[in-house]
Amino acid sequence: MIGVSLAPLAALLLGADAPSPAVDQAAVNAALDPVKAPGTVLIARGDTVVYERAFGLVDPAGTAEHQLGKVWRWASVTKQVTATIAMQEAAAGRLDLDAPIITYLPDSKAPNAATITSRMLMQHISGLPRTEEGPVGRDDWSTFYMVDLDSPETGRAWCEGPTTRKPADEFFYGDCDFIMMAAVVEATSGKPYAALIEERIAKPLGLGSVGLFPRSEPSMPGFGDGKPESTAFRLENFGGAGALYGTTRDLFAFDRALMTGKLIPEAQRAQMWDGKPQYGYAALGQWSFAVPLKDCGDTPVRIVERRGFIGGVALRNIILPDQDMVIIMTSNRAEAEAAFGEIWQQAGITHDVMRAALCATGAPQ
Repeated sequence: MIGVSLAPLAALLLGADAPSPAVDQAAVNAALDPVKAPGTVLIARGDTVVYERAFGLVDPAGTAEHQLGKVWRWASVTKQVTATIAMQEAAAGRLDLDAPIITYLPDSKAPNAATITSRMLMQHISGLPRTEEGPVGRDDWSTFYMVDLDSPETGRAWCEGPTTRKPADEFFYGDCDFIMMAAVVEATSGKPYAALIEERIAKPLGLGSVGLFPRSEPSMPGFGDGKPESTAFRLENFGGAGALYGTTRDLFAFDRALMTGKLIPEAQRAQMWDGKPQYGYAALGQWSFAVPLKDCGDTPVRIVERRGFIGGVALRNIILPDQDMVIIMTSNRAEAEAAFGEIWQQAGITHDVMRAALCATGAPQ
């Protein structure tokens, strides 16, 4: 398998007295798939990265290997960040999660703007149109992601279009929810979404790599079925639902700030991490659930999960609050989305990496 674990180097940098990581590194290595899901893995306890590795080839037809420290599209992990900003607004008293969005967007043309709330948006039960329901263009990409940002065929203008669904009727995942949520926090804060990312997230946490597409420098390219991903879509069109980029180290720093109360108070974090069974354990901008791991004791592990998947790039951002741990996996293969698997099914790379990280002694630590 291509790649070398950097955990020994991390221990060296931390000093001779640094504790050895309680991670079954051989088991983590065995769980990885350099063909279906080449990329990177980061595992941390508290503020300490205990395992970090880049492995596999960047281009399936090339020779260059993955390296740590590269910029990745965060895709729908952006929704987790947008939700965090929304909870900051709630903590400040400027946003009522259960007030209709027309309170903050009085010019909204959404059919149910007087009923839809921010909580509904972040839980994907707003009933707003789904981008996949719109016109389709090149390579089967919705034109929503292909046109200029000032076009009425994308962004808030399109998301406020007709819909047959009623708010709170059902869970219906889509990017429009968080494109609208970004518009709400812009209204409550009086600042553009990009400025909120810079002033609330990147600058205070020292996240030098974090920003919003478009980006002058290339980020990690995606591949699928052995070929480069389509060039039909524009990453900037994902807005508050998927337009962020950054390194995995900066994503880890965001996670730690979220876990330790640096970004939002505990009360708002508890609301944001309250997964609802009736909606498949969707919380606000992420999923929150508890399941046991295979051959790892019967105690369920509480998991906060946020996935990202656009084109040929897939991510998993996993927070384990009770273990004070973070697991971040990235890959630039479309096939990785399926290979990462479902934790609750006790199968797939995500489950197996988590089990190796938590269950070196046979039970969750």
